[in-house]
Amino acid sequence: MPEVKELKRLAVAGSATEKLEKEFFVQWHLTERCNLACRHCYQKAGRPGEMDFFGVREVAGEVSNMVKSWAETYAISFSPSFTVTGGEPFLRPDIFDILRVLKRQRFEVYLLTNGTLVDADRARRLYGLVDGVQISIEGPQAVHDAVRGKGAFLKACRGAEELVRRHVPVSLNTTLSRLNVAYVGDIFALGLVLGVRKVGFSRLVPYGRGEALMSEMLTRGQVRDAYAQVRRFNAGPVETSTGDPLGSSMKGGFDDAGDIAFAGCAAGVSGLTLLSDGTIMPCRRLPVPLGNVRTDSLREVWTASPLLNQLRERKEYTGRCGRCRRWAECRGCRAIAYACSASTGTGDYLADDPQCFL
Repeated sequence: MPEVKELKRLAVAGSATEKLEKEFFVQWHLTERCNLACRHCYQKAGRPGEMDFFGVREVAGEVSNMVKSWAETYAISFSPSFTVTGGEPFLRPDIFDILRVLKRQRFEVYLLTNGTLVDADRARRLYGLVDGVQISIEGPQAVHDAVRGKGAFLKACRGAEELVRRHVPVSLNTTLSRLNVAYVGDIFALGLVLGVRKVGFSRLVPYGRGEALMSEMLTRGQVRDAYAQVRRFNAGPVETSTGDPLGSSMKGGFDDAGDIAFAGCAAGVSGLTLLSDGTIMPCRRLPVPLGNVRTDSLREVWTASPLLNQLRERKEYTGRCGRCRRWAECRGCRAIAYACSASTGTGDYLADDPQCFL
């Protein structure tokens, strides 16, 4: 029964850490429009139509009611969050109204931006409206501009400075590939200069425009060495963060923690993604639609989606991932598994993560 499956998933929180116990997030791509054309972008051609403000407000209420119902039904405390992004979210003229709606629903709210459109006025208006802003930085100026376009680096840095000046928590995030893996130390140094709180790292997903960079993906050894270097920098004043299950697993693994996922890859475990037209996906980089919020109940999708339930079942995974003692806390990156297997014609989101070094 669907409710039994939902309970099984949410009951994991009782055996996990307090932070994981409260985690449920929605990553919302409010627009596909962007003022940049980054070489590694995982998006393809823009989707027709964007949900209007009233539709966005309705979905925010649905998520709020869903999480409240979980808390009451299963006696689990949640601290739900929205990660708002695009495209470039500042290209939506109603972005501040949307952020205000989410904040009034008592969500934690995070904004992901390329930083180039952040000026003094926008930074001032974000204070108190978001819990943090993430700005993408791909390396030193020459490297960043080679990936994101001429002039993007200086604009992003100015945006970060405006936010820091107004006490908005800022983090930098870098997509690791052979184009920039040699500059991990430089990125931390930049974080110190800008005064940001965190520097985060993720891996290139060769999908969308990024498919052309398949040859620039790191080897297993390079991924291992990069995250080892990141861990060494974590002793400094700027924190490190990563949503990459491989990077997180380096902190120290569990003995085999069983068959219920509680950390690692978020797809099907701790969050969902919404696209600008309302399409529901397990992850923005895993391009397999689950439904649409205009016509489908989010709670029913979360509970009954065959794909999401596959992602939650250890026996469904093939190869090393399914046998790994760290399955419950890792499971590799399902988007990278899908993208790399798609290049060979299979498109298997349950395949091995080809960059796994564990």
